[in-house]
Amino acid sequence: QVQLVESGGGLVQTGGSLRLSCAASGLTFSTYTMVWFRRTPGKEREFVAAILWNGYTTYYADFVKGRFAVSRDSAENTVYLQMNSLKPEDTAVYYCAADRRPFYYSGKSYTEYIYWGQGMQVTVSS
Repeated sequence: QVQLVESGGGLVQTGGSLRLSCAASGLTFSTYTMVWFRRTPGKEREFVAAILWNGYTTYYADFVKGRFAVSRDSAENTVYLQMNSLKPEDTAVYYCAADRRPFYYSGKSYTEYIYWGQGMQVTVSS
């Protein structure tokens, strides 16, 4: 059974930093693309960042480029999202997701992913 367990969210001031973690189990971690999405009230989940199985190919939404960094540790079966220079508009519930299919197939659409973490609230105060 695939499980994705997130940690690291919380409250931070504008300009601050947080690091989210997503620990995976029940899957062969090194073969999965790992993706971060976020959801704000009244909106659908939106793509934030992805890191491919190879550990070095990454993709980012334009609104986080230069501020967020996604990485993975295959020894720990964990993917991370380092969030710097946080803004109030980054306030959201952040989710990690996993997919074994190539990223060009599942892409940035949350409807393509079936394995999800429980979600982690990130609140950025102004």
